[in-house]
Amino acid sequence: MHHQPDDKAEHIAKCLELAILFEISADKPGNVNLITGFEGTRYEHFLASAVATTPWFELAAERGIAVSQGRVQVSDVGVGRLIMECVRDVNAWQKGGNTLLGTIILLSPIAVAAGMTSALKENVFEIKMLRENLKCVTESTTSDDAVNIYEAIKIANPSGLGKAPELDVNDSSSLNRIVKENISLYQIFQIASTYDRVCFEWVNNYPITFDVAYPYLMKQLKTGTINGAIIHTFLRILAEYPDTFIARKVGIEKAQEVSSDAKEILQLGGIDTPEGKKRLSEFDLKLRKDGNHLNPGTTADIIAAALALCILAGYRP
Repeated sequence: MHHQPDDKAEHIAKCLELAILFEISADKPGNVNLITGFEGTRYEHFLASAVATTPWFELAAERGIAVSQGRVQVSDVGVGRLIMECVRDVNAWQKGGNTLLGTIILLSPIAVAAGMTSALKENVFEIKMLRENLKCVTESTTSDDAVNIYEAIKIANPSGLGKAPELDVNDSSSLNRIVKENISLYQIFQIASTYDRVCFEWVNNYPITFDVAYPYLMKQLKTGTINGAIIHTFLRILAEYPDTFIARKVGIEKAQEVSSDAKEILQLGGIDTPEGKKRLSEFDLKLRKDGNHLNPGTTADIIAAALALCILAGYRP
């Protein structure tokens, strides 16, 4: 049967939607999951959000396909606008507040890059090639993309944003400067990468996602349940990289303490041992008290991106 190119874009979008659904379904400590929600944000808000993202991921993939066919310049893809429209749609589909901003920022360029990457066999993507295309996508962003991202952040209205040392989102003069000085989204994220792990991934070609989370997750998926694989990968990333979402809200010391807890649980065997399980549920309660200040939200975004790579590379449950 002959496959049209738009089937490829639809396939990519489904992979990314499924990654978000898997990520939200896993019983990760300190995050919203199918059993435990936050005040005002529950798993149904994430499910609605995941579904709302799909057409935008599909459009992103279509633009990537157009780039690979030489019909569009990579700098004209408008990844910032795609993110902004996606966030707007997510907002329209649920009343739980900001659910997926970081995830959408990480996944949208992956959708474009996958569109640019030829499938090895039926809908299986070569991850190394995808990563090279991803570098091209993020580095080719423009000041237009930056303006749209600022709009996306305003729409999502994430908690714990704090004040940026430079080009603050809530400072109206920022946008004028971005346009006047032609500051690209890549440059904006370079500034933010010192205190935001999502931006750090963006400007460094997703090192944690590709080099740490993806291979570890793939290995875990081969041996255990998907829930276990996601929890262990989540703990592994958290243990090694303090969560910047926590750090911005309550300081780096707290974020480091959370990381050493995660490391200890892994050393006890994670969910595979009684001790690990016991420590994990204590850890979960600790992260949830006092209004979820210790929610490792950025770690969750990276896990969603790593899951997307697994599914694009052919993983099926």
